Amino acid sequence: MTLTLDTLPGSATDGLTDFRPGFIGLRCGNCNADTPIAPKFVCAQCFGPLRARYDYASVREHMTHASVAARPRTLWRYAELLPVDRVPTDGLSVGCSPLVAAPRLAKHLGLRQLWIKDDSRNPTLSFKDRVVAIAAARARDFSFHTVACASTGNLAAAVAAAAARLGLRAVVLVPADLEVAKVMQAVALGAHVIRVDAPYDAVNRLSLELTDELDGWAVLNVNLRPFYAEGSKTIAFEIAEQLGWRAPDVVVAPLASGSMYTKIAQGVDELAQVGLIERRATRFVGGQAAGCGPIAAAFAAGTDEITPVAVPAGIVRSLAIGSPADGRPALALARSTGGSIEGVEDADVIAAVRLLAATEGILTETAGGVTLAALQQAIRRGTVASDDEVVVVISGNGLKTVDVLAELPRQVIAPTFDAFETYWATLEGPGGHS
Repeated sequence: MTLTLDTLPGSATDGLTDFRPGFIGLRCGNCNADTPIAPKFVCAQCFGPLRARYDYASVREHMTHASVAARPRTLWRYAELLPVDRVPTDGLSVGCSPLVAAPRLAKHLGLRQLWIKDDSRNPTLSFKDRVVAIAAARARDFSFHTVACASTGNLAAAVAAAAARLGLRAVVLVPADLEVAKVMQAVALGAHVIRVDAPYDAVNRLSLELTDELDGWAVLNVNLRPFYAEGSKTIAFEIAEQLGWRAPDVVVAPLASGSMYTKIAQGVDELAQVGLIERRATRFVGGQAAGCGPIAAAFAAGTDEITPVAVPAGIVRSLAIGSPADGRPALALARSTGGSIEGVEDADVIAAVRLLAATEGILTETAGGVTLAALQQAIRRGTVASDDEVVVVISGNGLKTVDVLAELPRQVIAPTFDAFETYWATLEGPGGHS
């Protein structure tokens, strides 16, 4: 069974005529000082991180199950809980990815109920389209002519596609060793791609300089970060709606900076605040690759101190952020909900990618392999029980990292039945390889 939002009541052409913004400004996450709506990401008083704030009483009054159901099947159906004053009508169609029942994988793992939130179905094949949709809309509101980012891969393509759709210029900076498929996707979508001979954290520091030196440039994951980050919580909104307006027992997601992981939890909490779901205890399990897993290492050590990884290693480049901005909130979330943050070895990543493909026909990138392998470890630890209802967030498509699975059949046969029969006889069984 697949739960898409197309199966819910309402017409995709009804629009958002009933939308009343719930977003009322920015607030510092450290000192709670309020800041007017502007392209700013740090507090002028204490340099703490700025975050979006909402009038939840107003949202509770105007956002209902019925009003949401009548809206278009995009992330903008939850507009009252997004940092916008108006809903764009000309962007990419982002969000409302399917929630797929995974019975064969559930049986393999010994789980009662397992769902795959397949966010590889977004326009550029990853969840990054969500955060970019919001940040790009705000960039245009603020009259920026260029949208830019530092990226470990998926964000580059999302920025390129959104810019093309909105008539903006796209500039993306990426580590030079990024997967070729991800680089070429951004190039094909029209971005100016700049390869930098450094790990992601150094590339990100360079992008921070761009925001200070270049007028008219919106670096989406820097000076528009308070808006950008809010896009990830729409994953939680959709999961709850697709489950009939309730939260599952466990959500499993990948961690790079830790933002998506914590924003999904924020989304669950906000739905409870505005009365769209009943509040319940949901555990949050996260995964990081062992080659760059500073948050997972801190969780395992039982400390709040996150030691940066100077030189990431391994095959999971999309999660390779050595100094994660939201590492401490991620640790706090895992501990407070009874979840965990798992460090996953490369061999287990590849095995998990293959397991998901073989059981449910979903090919995920390496980040998804990390997520599924993290669930397997959490089950072994007892963090996830057999009778739990679990949702696994698959954040990107496997065609972007297919190089890690490169095992082409070695033998080539002639186009005759005799050649086929001879070849087939050499196999151990149907589906095998010589």
